[in-house]
Amino acid sequence: MISGQFTLKTVQDDDIEDIRIWRNGQLDVLRQAEPISSSQQKKYFEHSIWPGMELERPENILLTFFEGGRRIGYGGLVHISWEHRRAEVSFLLDPTYTWDISAYSRYFSVYLSMIKMFAFSVMNLNRIYTETYDFRRKHINILESCGFEAEGRMRKHVLIDDEYFDSLIHGVINEK
Repeated sequence: MISGQFTLKTVQDDDIEDIRIWRNGQLDVLRQAEPISSSQQKKYFEHSIWPGMELERPENILLTFFEGGRRIGYGGLVHISWEHRRAEVSFLLDPTYTWDISAYSRYFSVYLSMIKMFAFSVMNLNRIYTETYDFRRKHINILESCGFEAEGRMRKHVLIDDEYFDSLIHGVINEK
């Protein structure tokens, strides 16, 4: 999928080391408890991701996000429920860009626009949703400015550095 200078492509083998490094550098915003090694990353993709890509209805569709041919992030649609036509949106940006709110906002907004088009126009899903820790205010503001509506709060849902945080659920419906 292409939008101007941005492209979403199915994750490839040469993407996974950058993804591992990005994930390990941002554990505080992920549902990943500990850093993962290169061999753990390879095993995960070999056993959990690559076989699913062969299926007509995979549980996860992971995509690499490019700007002008340069890999800048990844995400996709995960926990796909084909029966209910819904999926959770996943997104992680190269940490080089996460500290600049203007860059982060731009990249995340473009990604959300593209993933909504993919989910609704290509996959014909009815809804997509996100789970975000409540301390991620800039992330939440971008979600809401891109049409995702707050739908729920799971109180004290995650423990990070000995402190509990709420998880917020946002969703958007395919309005065809």
